[in-house]
Amino acid sequence: MSIKSEAFLSKKEEEEVVEAIRQAERKTSGEIRVHLEPSTGDEDIFERAMEVFHALKMDNTKDANGVLIYVAVEDRNFVIYGDKGINEVVADDFWESTKELIVSHFKKGHFKDGLVEGVLKAGEQLQKHFPWDENNTNELSDQISKA
Repeated sequence: MSIKSEAFLSKKEEEEVVEAIRQAERKTSGEIRVHLEPSTGDEDIFERAMEVFHALKMDNTKDANGVLIYVAVEDRNFVIYGDKGINEVVADDFWESTKELIVSHFKKGHFKDGLVEGVLKAGEQLQKHFPWDENNTNELSDQISKA
């Protein structure tokens, strides 16, 4: 069963994911983005996520602490891509456990819940390692990007 990008999240669900991003970012200098596109085509999903990460200028954050949740909707696949600043400090199994959390929701067709839970979990780690302070600015958009 193929899922089209438009049917993946309703407008209301998209707003709930954006609100989760805002909530997660309130306590950290880290930046979280969600990107949806139909397919990676013939490209490796990690390579495509890295391209999107760069295209969204997520590698330009001050502390190299951007996190991208990249979803290829019709491929039924996703990647959590963290910049080097966060990858240097989180536990080795962190992204795997976050991915498993998202997968557990996606398998039930609860795409919004999976993204919200994944965003909030990433936010907790960002908060621990990159706490918010009064000099922080929101460096990147919180909106879901799409291709």
